[in-house]
Amino acid sequence: MYARVLSPIKIGSVDIPNRIVRTAHATAFSRQYITDDLIAYHLERAKGGAGLSIIEGASVHPSSTFALSVRDDDAIPHMKRMVAAIAPMGMKLFQQLWHGGYTDPSASGGLPWAVSPLPGRYSAAPPVPMTADQVQALVQAYASAAVRVQESGMQGVEILAGNGYLFSQFFSPIINQRTDEYGGNFENRIRPLLDTLRAIRRATSADFAVGIRIGDSTDQRILCEDDVNTIALRAQAEGLIDFVNITHGDYYFHVERYAGMDRPVGYQLSSSDAVGKGITVPRIIVGRYATLDDAEQALKAGQADMISIVRGMIADPMLIVKSRDGRGTEVRPCIACNQGCIGGVFTGRMGCAVNPAVGHEATLSEDRIMKASNPRNVVVVGGGVAGLEAARVALLGGHRVTLFEATSGLGGLLNYARKMPKLHAIGDIAIWLENEVYRLGANIRLSTYADTADVLAEQPDVVIVATGSQPGDIAEFVQTASPAARIAFAPDARVLTSLDLIAASSRDYGRTAVVFDDVGHYEAIGCCESLANLGVEVTYVTRHLMFSPAMEVTGRTQAALQRLHRAGKFRIVTQSEIVAIEKGIAWIKPLFGNAPDPVPADTVVLVGYRKSQNELWHELRGRVAQLHIVGDALSARDIQPAIREGHLAARAIE
Repeated sequence: MYARVLSPIKIGSVDIPNRIVRTAHATAFSRQYITDDLIAYHLERAKGGAGLSIIEGASVHPSSTFALSVRDDDAIPHMKRMVAAIAPMGMKLFQQLWHGGYTDPSASGGLPWAVSPLPGRYSAAPPVPMTADQVQALVQAYASAAVRVQESGMQGVEILAGNGYLFSQFFSPIINQRTDEYGGNFENRIRPLLDTLRAIRRATSADFAVGIRIGDSTDQRILCEDDVNTIALRAQAEGLIDFVNITHGDYYFHVERYAGMDRPVGYQLSSSDAVGKGITVPRIIVGRYATLDDAEQALKAGQADMISIVRGMIADPMLIVKSRDGRGTEVRPCIACNQGCIGGVFTGRMGCAVNPAVGHEATLSEDRIMKASNPRNVVVVGGGVAGLEAARVALLGGHRVTLFEATSGLGGLLNYARKMPKLHAIGDIAIWLENEVYRLGANIRLSTYADTADVLAEQPDVVIVATGSQPGDIAEFVQTASPAARIAFAPDARVLTSLDLIAASSRDYGRTAVVFDDVGHYEAIGCCESLANLGVEVTYVTRHLMFSPAMEVTGRTQAALQRLHRAGKFRIVTQSEIVAIEKGIAWIKPLFGNAPDPVPADTVVLVGYRKSQNELWHELRGRVAQLHIVGDALSARDIQPAIREGHLAARAIE
């Protein structure tokens, strides 16, 4: 089925066993040198059949740092440990070499070196422009770093020359404001990269692979496709590179680098085709590829020589093995929410919304789940993702599982969420979990509201309460930033919850609407877009400092704002509360102000924290030997903690 995907390929002198590469991606599992957690994470994907992994960007110089470092020889033994662990699996290892320019601080926490004094999109202050001597010192730092990588036993390096980092800044006629030999005309602007590649070639052996990750900006005025293509062709013509990893996007619209579920598979193809024109060394492309079928199609069409699958193998490390063995339906799907992977890195440490083992492979890898010597009778109450994951893991542990679900179908609130615009893929994880619990032999009882007597009648050894949450009474809606205040509702005002909006059979919401977001997650985005797509003018009101703050770290707010502004009239009011709702008007005031202002609102949607349904857990306390409460039943949140808690509860069965 996957003749192209599973065929070998050479990158320079390095034999790669198949065409799937895991391109470099930050994990924040390390804070200078490679750690056991980072090794365990990559080892799991090596066992899963990846042909090549490019380890996340490592700083080459103290003038710009993030997580990993290869700035000194102390990095070598840590890299050697990774090589020794992974070599028996057959997966090849390259190391990405990185300098952020203006994007990240120096090792001391001070200002980074950069191309020009122009601050970056998220800079706190203007950076320090490099002198010509410092540029030359940085070239040598890259070469020294490559030597350390080769000494470790890794088979190659990739120079990050895209995504808005240092070399992209040199390339740009807008960002590069230099007037010396590294600025001005095109030849000068590309000189630092070519000098760096030449220095690496001189310092390393002929069988050591060298490549670049390179791409254009989302704003073609900053860096256009044609210039990037010319740079790659120049490096190829001089024999400086063995592969080109084509990327797209930078910090000026950073979600384009790792688009969410709103974009299709292969969404970067237009750019990668243009950048890769005339390239004859192996080309790697990215763009939400998450199945071998999609990868095979891209290879068949000649669009690339290797396909990057990163998020897909975060979600399921065994993606390649399962697909190769005809078990494709068992592959846990990536839902492209960016919440645990991208969002996790920006908030401390990478995870995964659908795979709780990410970052904890040494203890939570599923091959560590052993069949219980004394199988338990497990009752799970609730068929949302928390309950389904608990049931799945309990079944893997050899336990007998009965799952009660009050409604006629499984999936819980995801059955509503998936109906929102651009959110359909979120339902894929519920479908997979449903298929898995049936495949593994759970006793599923749908349309069965289980009370305490029903649960105890099963004579359970273990009960996992996953009864979820529901919106509270609108009349009792509490605004978190002003809990003593109460909204005055006129009897003829149209006020809905998000679930009301999704479930409504009528689509007449008038001409104007207010969406009040007390939570800051994707729910309010979905409500705004549902209304905007119907031609309704939407005002988003929130207590928060910004639009959907919990989603900002995923990049998905950028894409959502772009769509909302294109759809029609849309405005944002932050740090505010609702005072009253009348027919056609919502009265809004600043949190720290006094006088409310009228905002046109034929419909008002209140997005607040849902009420946990935990009565069953309270009633069962002290009556069951092992009792757990997970997901929204514990506290109304989102799918990542729900799946994690369901998973851990089942792993804790004794």
